[in-house]
Amino acid sequence: MKDLFDIRKDFTLKTLDEKDVPQNPMELFETWYNEASQSGIAEPNAMNLATATADGRPSSRVVLLKQIKDNGFVFFTNYESRKGQQLEQNRHCALNFLWLELERQVRIEGIAEKVSSQESDAYFEMRPALSRLGAWASPQSRIIPNRNCLDKMLDGYETKFGEDEIPRPDNWGGYIVVPQLMEFWQGRANRLHDRIQYTLASGKWIVERLAP
Repeated sequence: MKDLFDIRKDFTLKTLDEKDVPQNPMELFETWYNEASQSGIAEPNAMNLATATADGRPSSRVVLLKQIKDNGFVFFTNYESRKGQQLEQNRHCALNFLWLELERQVRIEGIAEKVSSQESDAYFEMRPALSRLGAWASPQSRIIPNRNCLDKMLDGYETKFGEDEIPRPDNWGGYIVVPQLMEFWQGRANRLHDRIQYTLASGKWIVERLAP
């Protein structure tokens, strides 16, 4: 076995103070996201999505943020996937963005709601044709015998639709995660990081500093 005790990096790029942040955390998130996007980070919209079953057994995976709205964060998936099934049982979930190049992360806790079918249709139509076919072909999260099985299903749907419009499957669409808590983490020297937390209470955001 290998010990990892000696892996250390001191963070010194920036600071974060509660007196300098906006009252609405979505404004700060958009500022940080834009800085991450402009810094050349590969896929700055990659986020860890954590879900749980009704009895609290957790699961996590990385998905892509596709839209930032005034009231939350939108991603798309197969509703019959593991995450879709868990969100059906338990709408509480968490997101995490890690932008190491900027020594930052954002942690979000909230409630997931399905977006409208019209919104799901609009995004589905924007996807490349093979991605749309893939949404039909993949029984996401289910056990399959081999890769060849998946390729055959893709070929089958490619033949089925041909040159016709590829409609959105009923079991595929979007969720919006409406935040109830957002924490902004800025790395600092000697592990004394800046942590600013926003908590929603009675429709208003409370801003507080957390100990690192």
